[in-house]
Amino acid sequence: MKRFMNSEQSGRSMVEMLGVLAIIGVLSVGGISGYSKAMAKFKMSKAMDQMSMMVANIRTTYASMATYTGLSTATAREYGLASRDMFAAKSTDLVNAFGGNVLIGAVNNNGITDTGFAITYNGLDKEACMGLATADWGSAGLIGMDIAKEAKTKNPSGDANPAITTANMPVPLATAATQCNVSTAKASITWYYY
Repeated sequence: MKRFMNSEQSGRSMVEMLGVLAIIGVLSVGGISGYSKAMAKFKMSKAMDQMSMMVANIRTTYASMATYTGLSTATAREYGLASRDMFAAKSTDLVNAFGGNVLIGAVNNNGITDTGFAITYNGLDKEACMGLATADWGSAGLIGMDIAKEAKTKNPSGDANPAITTANMPVPLATAATQCNVSTAKASITWYYY
């Protein structure tokens, strides 16, 4: 009599399949974590590059003038002083690499009207705030910076009287951790230049 049933089994067991799925899950979590860290570094680098370029463009544009009178966020956008990737769609706003708005305005320096300017980055989470606050911004025209736990709503104006002066920069990590201690992306940093 011929044997019609084969008693040998082939294929994978359920335990082996669960093991493969577990390994795939662990590798996926690691990949996502690595991607998140890479994106955070990219945004930080992009924000610093945008800021440096904006400062250079503002200083170059106003080099032949005695003051920064008339400098505002709208003016910076209109004259192309900010990078094109900072232009918000369907608006006159500027947007930083972290998705928050950017505010620009002329400020008073040493009591002299509009002889300085300030740039504010809003919408920073704790990590972004700490990274930007502790970065070495150099001293070429930098007066100082302010860190706030709340977003600013108006273009900078008035006297340039930063809480953190260039003598205290780069900001120590402990100071940045205290001043940037926000639970949501609400923090802001304002840089003052002459």
